[in-house]
Amino acid sequence: MIMTQKLTILDIAKLAGVGKSTVSRVLTNDPKVKPATREKVEQVIRESGYVPSKSAQAMRGGSAKVVGIILSRLDSPSENKAVSGILDVIYKAGYDAVIMESQFSAEKTNEHLAVLQKRNVDGVIVFGFSGCDLSRIELLGHKAVVIATDTDTISSVDYDHQGLIALAMDKLVSCGKQSISYIGVDESDRTTGLLRLNAYLESCRKLGIEPCYRTGQLSYDSAYHITDQVLSEGTEAIVCASDTLAMGVAKRLQELDRTDIQVSGVGATDLLSFLFPNTFSIDPGYFEAGKASAQLLIKQLSGQQEITHLIQQASY
Repeated sequence: MIMTQKLTILDIAKLAGVGKSTVSRVLTNDPKVKPATREKVEQVIRESGYVPSKSAQAMRGGSAKVVGIILSRLDSPSENKAVSGILDVIYKAGYDAVIMESQFSAEKTNEHLAVLQKRNVDGVIVFGFSGCDLSRIELLGHKAVVIATDTDTISSVDYDHQGLIALAMDKLVSCGKQSISYIGVDESDRTTGLLRLNAYLESCRKLGIEPCYRTGQLSYDSAYHITDQVLSEGTEAIVCASDTLAMGVAKRLQELDRTDIQVSGVGATDLLSFLFPNTFSIDPGYFEAGKASAQLLIKQLSGQQEITHLIQQASY
């Protein structure tokens, strides 16, 4: 059967010999439709190449097959890796994506959530941040998953913040380094800031290393300007809470002709070791975390899984 013009739901009904409402129920997966009738309608749909309007399906109470994704920053390499993982899963499951940016604003995040609800998206994946209004996301119940946020009330995928820093510290010590400083993010940021700083301090305690650290903003410039504050003649290495900070530190060490100091970051950014050879980065598993979050959401939407919390393991 070859069609040369765009078909409507009424055309499908006529070709299948059923009523328009029956086709509608097939498209919305109504379990009351008889198997034989469903098969007849689906065969006509397959042979005709008919593609139902997602907006029309949503208006009829069916699935729009759309997932909303709210990032913190569109220019974030880490979040973009996670989004690649999300898209890899949802595209294979037949969903489209609507991507929005919160800019670390709780107000903007809530506005985006309201827009997505009006569009009747099937579910949302939100990248959390300090100050994020989780109460609004909680209202979505099984239709939501958050990434990089510690919560008990919404399905979540978080990173192993302690393991990230512990891996870097253990690797440096295994290479004979003992004087290891740390540059992180302000402690008001609970994950990248507080949790990773505490991991550094705990590693220092276990390894018998005297702590030396400073925190600032999550930017190259901030790390560049506070590098001198954690330097001494005996400094052998500097652990950084992210690759962004590590690049700022490495740049400053290059200017000071202290490239003997090894620098570690978090994020598995290829550009770091390409530009600064005496560096390495811990991989938090951003892509894998994105995949896990999408898999959780799709299972929840199909009723196969309750609220779940996962921790993505780090690696070299």
